[in-house]
Amino acid sequence: MQAPWISDYDLYLLAQGTHCRAYEKMGAHLGEFAGQRGVHFAVWAPNAKQVSVFGDFNGWNPQSNALESRGGTGVWEGFVPDVGPGARYKYHITSQYRGYEVDKADPYGFAAEIRPQTASRVWDLSTYSWGDSEWMANRARRN
Repeated sequence: MQAPWISDYDLYLLAQGTHCRAYEKMGAHLGEFAGQRGVHFAVWAPNAKQVSVFGDFNGWNPQSNALESRGGTGVWEGFVPDVGPGARYKYHITSQYRGYEVDKADPYGFAAEIRPQTASRVWDLSTYSWGDSEWMANRARRN
């Protein structure tokens, strides 16, 4: 088992609904684990029996990269090496009830395909140029 990305304290705050920066833990985040670059994935699926992440990095095979459950919290997480910015992905969720299976986009995704495609995209927001510096500089004066 790999080291968890989401701390027990994060899980506590998520369960309370008071985690003010949940987007920093949930979703897809570029990073490094055990010396390998890749992406850490985390999703909340409280009624899931099994969750995996799949995309163009594993041939869209939903069996390739299973995520691990964080106990009764409903959070599933895992690290997939050699995934980079722009990679397309979805979560494959198998329910505890009647074996229902569904493929879902990431509710915490930072980028997505344009319809009619529905996959999420791994994205690095630190490289994004917001272009609203003038508005931000004057916003305090308007409040």
